[in-house]
Amino acid sequence: MEYVSPEGLRLDGRRPMEMRQIRAELGAVANADGSAVFEMGNTKVIAVVYGPREVENRSQQLNDRALVRCEYGMANFSTGDRMRKPKGDRRSTEISLVIRQILEACIMTHLMPRSQIDVFVQVLQADGGTRSACINAATLALADAGILMRDLATSCSAGYLNRTPLVDLNYVEDSAGGPDVSVGILSKMDQVTLLQMDAKLPMETFETVMQLAVEGCKKIADHIRKVLQENTKQLEYRRGV
Repeated sequence: MEYVSPEGLRLDGRRPMEMRQIRAELGAVANADGSAVFEMGNTKVIAVVYGPREVENRSQQLNDRALVRCEYGMANFSTGDRMRKPKGDRRSTEISLVIRQILEACIMTHLMPRSQIDVFVQVLQADGGTRSACINAATLALADAGILMRDLATSCSAGYLNRTPLVDLNYVEDSAGGPDVSVGILSKMDQVTLLQMDAKLPMETFETVMQLAVEGCKKIADHIRKVLQENTKQLEYRRGV
């Protein structure tokens, strides 16, 4: 199958280095401490944050930092697949762990010892890049909750199909079986927090694909900063400023 036309267009009409449209909304869940809906093309996720609050299980309490917990899931209607995925399946557990580790790298947990921060992320509509979209949504929800962060954690994927590097893969491209790389960064700190690759690539090609993903992360970070700036008054109100 031809994923890039002779004219240099992908199946959805984008150029190889063109990202899908990004949309974001803060405060989607009124009774949460923070929440956000984040969309990358047709992929749509919601993230909800509760905390910092008292640790529910005292045996898990950390005296020098906050306990961060994360739960990832996919709505049964998110893919159009009638097969129900069991709760707590291996993939969901793995993605929950990945998101938690990335958030721990950006949250200033040392300022909130003996507390707990719960992050729930749910995929409402899946069309590729769900892991990255969840990380981006969680970052926005944390900001909406007023939780102090060292930097914004953002994520994007890139792949290699028809001998062409492609940024921000949709479901068809992601399912094509070609190599793809998922990257997460703290943009201002210039720090990589996530690097996952599911197939081998020559080093030169890998560097090109990874750089595409990093640039995608930076564009997402710029978009998130713009959204936060546009919602400054709302954030100040929620924080009681």
